[in-house]
Amino acid sequence: MKLWQYLFLGCFLMSIAACDSKRVYEQNVDIPDYIWDKENPIYFDAPITDTLSLHNVYINIRNASGYGFSNIYLFLDTKYPDNRISRDTIECILADPSGKWLGDGSGDIWDNQILFKKNVRFRQIGTYKFRFEQAMRMPKLPMIMDVGLRIEKQ
Repeated sequence: MKLWQYLFLGCFLMSIAACDSKRVYEQNVDIPDYIWDKENPIYFDAPITDTLSLHNVYINIRNASGYGFSNIYLFLDTKYPDNRISRDTIECILADPSGKWLGDGSGDIWDNQILFKKNVRFRQIGTYKFRFEQAMRMPKLPMIMDVGLRIEKQ
């Protein structure tokens, strides 16, 4: 490689990294066959090293336009580094009252990033374990494509 190619590649990689400099953790998990079984929770292990900064926590939901509801209820269990556990019941709104899908759409696929907690200060350094369980009345919820967790600095 020539020097100018290395410089170009370096600038390109730095610009990509700078685009999402707030991200502390983000992972999405594909739902097999786009059917989220109540018996198959989704797990995330987020290593946290900054106890001083404020963070925002988001839930990522990708659904197909054939999803039969305007929302989804979730149970979210958080296990802290000291082994304490908390549980939240969350309603994620995916469509407005007229039925128009929210979020970013591409064809019949819709991506939502839903703010779960704002201005969170993580009190402990360590791995926070998150467990997502769909809490709808259907044991097998169709047309949910993937679920994710994003933590970013405020």
